[in-house]
Amino acid sequence: MGSEDDFWEQPDVVARFAARDPDHRLVPLIRDMTPGRALDVGCAGGRNAVFLAQHGWDVHAIDSSAGMVAETRRRLAELLGEEAAAGRVRQSPMDDLSHYGDASFDLVIGLGIYQNAQSLPEWHRSLAETARVLKEGGLLLLAHFTPDLDLTGSGVQPVRGEPHVYDGMPRGRGVLFHAPELEAALAEHGLYPVTPSETVVVPTEKGQRATVNALLRRVADG
Repeated sequence: MGSEDDFWEQPDVVARFAARDPDHRLVPLIRDMTPGRALDVGCAGGRNAVFLAQHGWDVHAIDSSAGMVAETRRRLAELLGEEAAAGRVRQSPMDDLSHYGDASFDLVIGLGIYQNAQSLPEWHRSLAETARVLKEGGLLLLAHFTPDLDLTGSGVQPVRGEPHVYDGMPRGRGVLFHAPELEAALAEHGLYPVTPSETVVVPTEKGQRATVNALLRRVADG
């Protein structure tokens, strides 16, 4: 866990993530949406939070990395001022959104973040919190690795006795699902696909990146 934390605090890693363009799934999504209140879970260097702010969204963001939070605040401060940026970007784990009220967001972005849970209970806590802060009818834009992931050339290996938990990710273990399993797990939290989820496999230098891309809507219990 410590080595993973160290990785995300490295200045070159922060700069690399901050330099990325807004996510290609987010850009077309908001074209047809009226700007509302959005939460970027795992905001990294702020590429998506800044994009949303530039397009009139009331954006808030969290990340567990102090370096990523500082960079996102710095970039948002250029648009909103330092005080506003400081209040909108928090250092926080993804399974604790207690500083946000129930049904307070129209959109949550969770791109490549929930898979970093170290256990299935942590994953479910994170999605329960995400569902809690989403308004009824609100959207979750999700990208999540599958067990076909192979970023090291050695694949990933299931952890005995821990369903959906795998070792072999570059910076430790994670929680991985194939698309049908992921949709079933998300449904436990009232999150249902707006359109069918898509699994995308992209070759990498050492293996492949395998990701489920999904857009989900929060449906009230009952």
